[in-house]
Amino acid sequence: MNDWPDRRTGDRSDRYGQGSSSPQPESARAMPHIQRRPAPPRAPQVPPQGQGYDDRYGGREGDSAYDNGYNTGQVYGSGNGSGHGGGRRGGGGDGGYVQGRPAPDWRRRIKIGALTLVVVVLAVSISTYFWADSKLKREVDLSKVIERPEGGEGTNYLIVGSDSRAGMTAEDKKKLHTGSAEGKRTDSMMILHDGSDGPTLVSLPRDSNVEIPSFVGSESGKKYPGRGRTVKLNAAYAEDGPELLVRTVEFNTGLRIDHYVEIGFGGFAKIVDAIGGVELDIPKAFKDKKSGADFQAGKQTLNGEQSLAFVRTRYAFAGSDLDRTKNQQKFLAALASQTATPSTIINPFKLYPTMGAGLDTLIVDKDMSLWSLSQMFFAMKGVTGGDGTSMNMPISGSIGGNLVWDKEKVKQLVQQLKNDEKVTVTGN
Repeated sequence: MNDWPDRRTGDRSDRYGQGSSSPQPESARAMPHIQRRPAPPRAPQVPPQGQGYDDRYGGREGDSAYDNGYNTGQVYGSGNGSGHGGGRRGGGGDGGYVQGRPAPDWRRRIKIGALTLVVVVLAVSISTYFWADSKLKREVDLSKVIERPEGGEGTNYLIVGSDSRAGMTAEDKKKLHTGSAEGKRTDSMMILHDGSDGPTLVSLPRDSNVEIPSFVGSESGKKYPGRGRTVKLNAAYAEDGPELLVRTVEFNTGLRIDHYVEIGFGGFAKIVDAIGGVELDIPKAFKDKKSGADFQAGKQTLNGEQSLAFVRTRYAFAGSDLDRTKNQQKFLAALASQTATPSTIINPFKLYPTMGAGLDTLIVDKDMSLWSLSQMFFAMKGVTGGDGTSMNMPISGSIGGNLVWDKEKVKQLVQQLKNDEKVTVTGN
């Protein structure tokens, strides 16, 4: 018997089927086999685009989306449309693959990045150049120097360290032991020759006995004839400034000076402090109350105050001004060598303070460019390395406390510098 109709109307517990009460399984019911007649052949029909399984076989309206494309062999998500779960229905499309973002073109990105970096570096370099160039004090007019000797090979710089106290406070003067004298005087003078056979640095002792030639006053424009009077070299600067000093050096050496560079006490000390000090090997301990020097022997790092005391010390040495000029050469070469390093040049936190400290107190001639100044700086660095040479002007004796130059050696030295030859002359 078939109890299903009654069960459909039975209680809730009987709706899910009910097994037999017998412990033995029920035997399978025999079901009559019904065989349909074969349908007559007909032409295959292609369902319209977008028609699903139920649309073709009388399915319920609204259910076609469930089986869309299933019986047409399409993969879920196929089609070239967009939308959740597969996009537009129908033929065509991308073969069932979702089209993603294209792979990044790293070559193009690297090229753009490199080009941007070059533009930024170029812009910073150009702006730095013009900033530094604008800070140069071009106050010395070499066109006022008369009766100049002919030029030779290479470039000759007259480098002057003055005792100018411009811009220094009373506290600075006390700390640096500079005193409070008005005006300014030359504390050191050097000729730096930059040529193809290596740089040569020649110190001119300030006590050198020289003749003051005829000259044109830098302020008055009046010509003063030479009377053959001899003075200490630093007296020429004190009398009429840088122009007369250049005229006197050229007259007594026969060497043409191409550029003039001067730095005062304050700027010198600031440069040293800006680069974090200068390491120097001092062979012998010495003290000097006037300059404030108090050094032990051995390697040590000097700050701005100590550096100024080192290059100014004079009375601690029995050799008078000659020993001081040797110390000045040694220190300036170390300063240039330790400043012209990648750690300073590419580090803006060291480069700009160093340049600012030096350029604020640097006085140059009107034709001096920043490029020429940088060439001088690197030539100074090369004095202690490679083919560089440093020496004092050759001395033959003294007169009245002034040092007399050896005329024959000076003539030979100047000729070698003019011809840009290897210097073989030795100094004191």
